[in-house]
Amino acid sequence: MAKKVIVYAICKNEEKHAARFMHSMKEADGVYVLDTGSQDNSAKTLSSLGANVKRSSVSPWRFDAARNTALSLVPEDADICVCADLDEVFSKGWRRKLESAWGEKTQRARFRYVWSVLPDGSEGTVLYLDKIHVRHGYEWRYPVHEALIRTDGRAENPDETAYVPDMTLFHYPDPGKSRSDYLPLLELAVSENPLDARCIHYLGREYMYAGKWKKCISALRAHVSLPSSMWREEKSASYRYMARAHIALGQTAAAENALFSAIAQAPHLREPYFEMAKLLLHLGDAPGAYSMILRAIRIRQRPDCYVSEEEAWGDEAESILLSSKQRIIAEFSDIPV
Repeated sequence: MAKKVIVYAICKNEEKHAARFMHSMKEADGVYVLDTGSQDNSAKTLSSLGANVKRSSVSPWRFDAARNTALSLVPEDADICVCADLDEVFSKGWRRKLESAWGEKTQRARFRYVWSVLPDGSEGTVLYLDKIHVRHGYEWRYPVHEALIRTDGRAENPDETAYVPDMTLFHYPDPGKSRSDYLPLLELAVSENPLDARCIHYLGREYMYAGKWKKCISALRAHVSLPSSMWREEKSASYRYMARAHIALGQTAAAENALFSAIAQAPHLREPYFEMAKLLLHLGDAPGAYSMILRAIRIRQRPDCYVSEEEAWGDEAESILLSSKQRIIAEFSDIPV
């Protein structure tokens, strides 16, 4: 039996993405958009292309409140709700693949998400999202980096999640858009959820982006110490971000220690070995750098998670390998064998 599939989204000044977005979402039975205060022609353009648009401000601003308001626009009889952003595009045929995977007990769906597309058009960072769900029983939570949460208090049942690996959502972010509101919203998220490992990790990472090095280190130390911090890959990333902050403060010994902890948390990841190799090469330890970059390059399977970073999988790894090898040869060439 065919399902009623509805896409819902939030929007602010997304006129230039509107046509591409609506073309991608045309396989749905309807598109509902909450315009939160566009000063361009976003609402008019989306409406002309068939979207159901409501204008409403969200004050004080928080992403979960906006998404929940957008969800409230979706008709009550919708079977499948698809949350998407205006800078995202589905692969062709996505609806058929989604319906094929959706079973009688399905409550939400998990699918491929290409978070970054490289300049040559190839996929960068790939992860899996689960922001497709039934009409009732879910809400968005957290002021920023919001997550879809069940409202009945029950844990997610794997048997109720449909996996649609051949359906892909591509992200084409606007580099000109400011993320200045992220830091205060993350500070708010941690004040509301002081023991939430996810919130604290994101806050520490945002402090790193903002160059607030001491706050970055403090927050990420708190993250790796929390009993609720169970995801080893994310803890490894926290140690890597701490290392970057220590390097910025001139604390190279502390950075090295942090990177050893990053490796210990997730020895299967390429990223911590790569960053350790960069640091050791900078410190003049060519043999150490060579050893670490070899370990990194031997890891050939890139994980589908957001803590994987493109830099470790690009040409720089080979460049570090060559530089460290050349320095070793130059340093030890005059030693008699």
